[in-house]
Amino acid sequence: MKKIIYIAVTGLLLSGCGNDILETQPQDRYTEESFWKSETNVAAAMIGCYTVLRNEGLFGGTATPLWEETATPNAYNYDNSGGWNVIAAGTQTATNSTIISARWNDAYRGIGRCNTLLARIDQVGMDETLKNRTKAEATFLRALYYTMLEMYYGDVPLILDEPDPTTQANLPRTPRADVVAQILKDLDAAAAVLPVKYSQSSDMGRATRGAALALKARVLLFEASPLNNPSGDAARWKAAADAAKAVMDLPGAGYALFPNYRNLFLPANDNSVESIFDVQYKSPEQGSSFDLIGRQYNTNAPVQNLIDAYLMKDGLPISQSPLYNPAKPYENRDPRLYQTVVYPGDVFQGEAVTPSRFVVTGYGIKKYTIYDKEANPVNLQGGRSEINYMVIRYADVLLMYAEAQNEAGAAPDASVYDAINKVRVRAGMPTIAAGKTKEQLRDLIRLERRIEFAGEGFYYNDIRRWKLAEQVLKGPITNYDNKPIMTRTFNAQRDYWWPLPQTQLDLNPALSQNTGY
Repeated sequence: MKKIIYIAVTGLLLSGCGNDILETQPQDRYTEESFWKSETNVAAAMIGCYTVLRNEGLFGGTATPLWEETATPNAYNYDNSGGWNVIAAGTQTATNSTIISARWNDAYRGIGRCNTLLARIDQVGMDETLKNRTKAEATFLRALYYTMLEMYYGDVPLILDEPDPTTQANLPRTPRADVVAQILKDLDAAAAVLPVKYSQSSDMGRATRGAALALKARVLLFEASPLNNPSGDAARWKAAADAAKAVMDLPGAGYALFPNYRNLFLPANDNSVESIFDVQYKSPEQGSSFDLIGRQYNTNAPVQNLIDAYLMKDGLPISQSPLYNPAKPYENRDPRLYQTVVYPGDVFQGEAVTPSRFVVTGYGIKKYTIYDKEANPVNLQGGRSEINYMVIRYADVLLMYAEAQNEAGAAPDASVYDAINKVRVRAGMPTIAAGKTKEQLRDLIRLERRIEFAGEGFYYNDIRRWKLAEQVLKGPITNYDNKPIMTRTFNAQRDYWWPLPQTQLDLNPALSQNTGY
C-alpha cells in the first residue's frame, strides 16, 4: 500500500490506497517521497502553517476576534454569531457553540501542519540559514496554536510528531502545565533563531524574535494571574515582567506606540511600529469581514457598561469628575471613546447618529473598520476587509509589564508608572501620579487594559485570568438608554474553562470532559 499526500498551499490531507494495483506514482499530486524535495515546496508548506491563523476558530473567519469581545461586559452579539453569545450567557455546552468546536479543530490543524514541516524539512536540500529560520517560524506558530488551546480548554493532548492517526487518535489529555512548559520551550527556541526584523517586504508578517518574546510574556502573565496562581507567587509575576521587559529592551526592534490611536487600526498603517505580530489580510483572496460587521451587522455592539467605564478627560470616573454632565454624557471623555465607539449624537459616514442607526444597543464600533465620521462611499462586503488583526501590539507589552511588575513587588516602582503612562499619553489622557498603593495601581492598570483594547477581543481572557468573571459577567447588560437587553450568568465552578467539543469526545474515548459539562 502506498500512502498519498494531497498537498495544497493551505495544508496537508493524508489518504491511503488499499490495493496493490494502485501502487503507482501519481502524476497529479504529491507523495510523501516527492513533495519534500524543493525549497519552493517548503515555502508553500510554511504558508500553509500561517494560513490557519485566518480560520474561523482563531483570528479570522467572518470576525472571530471581534466577536470574542461580546463574551465580556463590553459588547453584545444579538444573533449568537460564532456561538459567542451562549458563552456570554453562561449557557455554553459541548455542542451548542461554533467557536468551541472550531477553535479546537483549527488549532490542531495548525499544529499538524507545523509538526509535518518540522518532521520533513531536514530531508530537503536547501540553504541552511533559511531552513533554520523556517523551523523557528513553525515552532513559534505551534506554540501560538497550543496557547489557543491551553488558555481555553485547559488540559489538551500534546502532539509534537508528524500527524499519524494510528498513534494520535486516542491520546489522553496532557496536563496543562506540561503543555505550557512545551510552549515556553518552543518560544525560547524560536526566539534564539528568528530575526529581529526582515529585510524583504515580501517577508512582512512572518514571526520575529519580538513576536516570540511577546507571546512568551503573554503566556507567563496568564500563568501568574489569579486563575492559575491563587497563592500569588511573586516569582511568577517577576517572570512575566522580565519577559515583557525583554521585548521592550530588544535591540534593533524599534517598537513604539503609533502616534494616532484611531489611525493605528486602518489598513494604511498595517505592520506599523506598534505591530509585533499580525494576522495578514488581503482582499479579495484572503480578506475578513471586519468592516461589514462594524458598519452594518453590529454583532459586536458595545453596551452601556463599557461606555460608563471610559474616564473623563481629567482622568476621573464619571461618578467623580466635575466635567461629567448626565445630559451630555459623551462630552469630555477619554479620547479613545470617540476613536473606538459610534454613539448617539455622533457623526458617522457623514450623517448624524440616532439610536436607530445601531438598533441593537444604540452603539457601534469603528475600530478595525475603515468607517468614521466622514462620508465613505465604499461599502465593503464579506471577505473584503484588509485591516490586519494585531494579535500582539506594543501597547499590550507595556501594560503586561506594568501589571506584572506591579504585582511582583511590595509597591509599584517608577517603571510601572512609566509603562502605563506611555499608553495614556498616546491616548491624550493625563498621567498617573506616583504614590499609589499596589492595589490602587492594580485597579488602574486593569481599567487601562479594558479601555485601550476595547473591541479587540482581549478582555475575555483578562477577566478570566483575574478571576473576575463571576463578578462582572453576571446580571443584565443594557443599551444606551439603560434598558436591559439580556441577563447573563456565570458559573464559577464551570465556566472559567470551555468544554471539549462533543465530537472530539465521541471520536476519542480517551479524552475526559471538563468539570460541569
